[in-house]
Amino acid sequence: MIRALTILLSTLIALPLWADERHVIAGQGTLAAAIAAANPGDVLVLQPGSHAGPVVIDRPLTLTGSHNAIIDGQGNGTVVSIVASDVTISNLTVTGSGLNSQDTDAGIKILKKADRAVVENNRVLGNLHGIDVHGGHDAQVRNNTIEGTQQQRMNDRGNGIYIWNSPGTLIEGNSVRWGRDGIFSNTSRKGVYRNNLFRDLRFAVHYMYTNDSEVSGNVSIGNHLGYAIMFSNKVVIKDNLSLSDRSHGVMLNFANNADVSGNLVRGGADRCTFIYNAHKNLIYGNRFEGCNIGIHFTAGSERNVFTGNAFLGNRTQVKYVGTRDIEWSFEGRGNYWSDHASFDLGGDGIADSPFRPNDLMDHILWSQPAAVLLTGAPVVQLIRWGQSNFPATLPGGVVDSAPLMTAPTVEIPQKYLAMEAKVANRWKEREPDEFDVNDLSSH
Repeated sequence: MIRALTILLSTLIALPLWADERHVIAGQGTLAAAIAAANPGDVLVLQPGSHAGPVVIDRPLTLTGSHNAIIDGQGNGTVVSIVASDVTISNLTVTGSGLNSQDTDAGIKILKKADRAVVENNRVLGNLHGIDVHGGHDAQVRNNTIEGTQQQRMNDRGNGIYIWNSPGTLIEGNSVRWGRDGIFSNTSRKGVYRNNLFRDLRFAVHYMYTNDSEVSGNVSIGNHLGYAIMFSNKVVIKDNLSLSDRSHGVMLNFANNADVSGNLVRGGADRCTFIYNAHKNLIYGNRFEGCNIGIHFTAGSERNVFTGNAFLGNRTQVKYVGTRDIEWSFEGRGNYWSDHASFDLGGDGIADSPFRPNDLMDHILWSQPAAVLLTGAPVVQLIRWGQSNFPATLPGGVVDSAPLMTAPTVEIPQKYLAMEAKVANRWKEREPDEFDVNDLSSH
């Protein structure tokens, strides 16, 4: 009891008893002057109009107001830099950063030792990077509308939300559009990035060296790539949507010990999923639909588990070139294949016959692309007939010994269906890219 009273007394002593609410009129220099005159814990209420930036918040403060209160950086550096802990910025509009990529100019930047920052319900518009969490721990970035620049070259744009070396970051409920990547997380850990909407970007979520973290409930619509998890360990990627993304829905590149579940990729991506040199991942309950390739599995990826997934209407369900069999069922439960004609006489939901998504001709076509000219030739049909009747002639590859008879379903809210419909034909006329998502060294 005495210890609890001591802690309570210490907390009360630490609180700024002089905290006050101060109204700040719009103008040149008024916001910077108000910050300089504020006491720790004060609430600065910005009045409607343009408040000139850039500004630096160097003490625990709350900046709030309405979206008609605009902090404008006037094209110079970062608009709002946070260098103190326990700062909140809410219900404002932040715009007009500089465009210097080397300095990572941003609308709002949370720097090292600026822990527990809260950035919520803001409109962050037309900055190079939207919100840059750059070293501060346990930041919360919630329910913001972030719209980046629209330079012709996508690589000249910044990221909607950039996280660098910022453990414990929560990114939730934001809408991110334009710019380069929706979330770019680099050299960080223990973050949660959930329930965000990403549109008109290069990558919706781009991971590099980010461990022990979660990407869940996000929606990627009409981007070049949905979720790129690269050089990262122990990432949970669950219940995300990738709708009408261009190249890949989900990419695992040097990503290990991931939990990939409940995701939906559909709508014409070149590859629903690309797994490159990724090991010991659990991939289950996902739905891969309507892509050129359902899943491209390559570069010696080992000890991955595939179960309960659905492969529906992909031009090629699986692309895997290898000399040994890879089993894609787990504990008597495999995956659903829309092109597997089979029966379930036992009524247990498991098909009576195993399934191989690829045959010898697939391997020939992948290794010798010119052979596509022979796909209609009688000799090709003869080879495929022979393999179907004499399984010993089949090459190594994916084998599902317990295919499912029904596919898992993933519900899509109506508002996202409407957004998907607007971009459904976006990639039919494929213009040249200024970057190649398959050039993994360029990321």
